[in-house]
Amino acid sequence: MVNNDFQLLGVWTKQNSSPNFGYIGQFCKYLQINLPKLNKILIAGDFNSNKKWDQWDRWWNHTDVVRQLKEKGIESLYHTYYQEKQSEERIPTFYHHKNPEKPYHIDYFFGYPCFQSMGSFSIGKPTNWLHLSDHMPLVLDL
Repeated sequence: MVNNDFQLLGVWTKQNSSPNFGYIGQFCKYLQINLPKLNKILIAGDFNSNKKWDQWDRWWNHTDVVRQLKEKGIESLYHTYYQEKQSEERIPTFYHHKNPEKPYHIDYFFGYPCFQSMGSFSIGKPTNWLHLSDHMPLVLDL
């Protein structure tokens, strides 16, 4: 349940016509325009992104988005909870084509400091969910 004092932003972006400006690029552009307006926010979604895929010649890398959010005090709740670094995630959130041999961490909750002292954070197990989706559920207990 989210109190009226908080904003909830679900990130579901469409791939535009550029093969190089995907989900994370669109979200980076959104942040450039709207980040000053975001307070006490919880951002959740499939970012199709991870630091390990950053390309040095793009201003819209995953690392740039994480940095922009962190400057505002908004951090990945998974990384806060499990005390892991970006691109060093031990628990995948996605299995490409439902293949257990192709795990990735591309789904995130980013939250303002008030969300960072959560009760628990878990990711569904592929044995329970893979027959339903290639994405595992992210469960955040506030």
